[in-house]
Amino acid sequence: MQMADDPTWLGRAENLLLFGASGVGKSHLASAVSRRMVEFGKRVRFFSALALVQQLQQAKLQLQLQAMLKKLDRFDLLVLDDLSYVKKTEAETSVLFELIAHRYERKSLLITANQPFSQWDAIFTDSMMTVAAVDRLVHHALIVEIQTESYRKQSAVSRSEASKTAKKETVQPKRS
Repeated sequence: MQMADDPTWLGRAENLLLFGASGVGKSHLASAVSRRMVEFGKRVRFFSALALVQQLQQAKLQLQLQAMLKKLDRFDLLVLDDLSYVKKTEAETSVLFELIAHRYERKSLLITANQPFSQWDAIFTDSMMTVAAVDRLVHHALIVEIQTESYRKQSAVSRSEASKTAKKETVQPKRS
């Protein structure tokens, strides 16, 4: 709530990093914080991390990566949702690292991931790049770890229990 109620963290180029298992509400929180920043008049762009990485790769192939990074600078906040789904290839992780390095101490990132930093070697191709990326991200960041059960799983369990209860009620013979 603190980050959503006070946009000054964007002026300080701070990051917000949301970690947790699938289904715990990271993307929902990222959307809510993003919307609130827009209400404060900030420019925000929300990306699936994989989609942004693919766009950056395409720009790099066309020798336009620096131009695209500069174009993204007009946004006070870039949201990279589901970073853990970026594939561990040199092409993908190099442009991801370039984005992180480019925005470091200049503009804010909001990143959601279902893997803690200790597992980011599965994202970046080499451990030195992992360490450098994490170092830049956490230097000026609020890190939130969400530890709860998946809301989708909770919802499915509730529906299942309600269905079982409804079936029991309809199967019970009526007594006269």
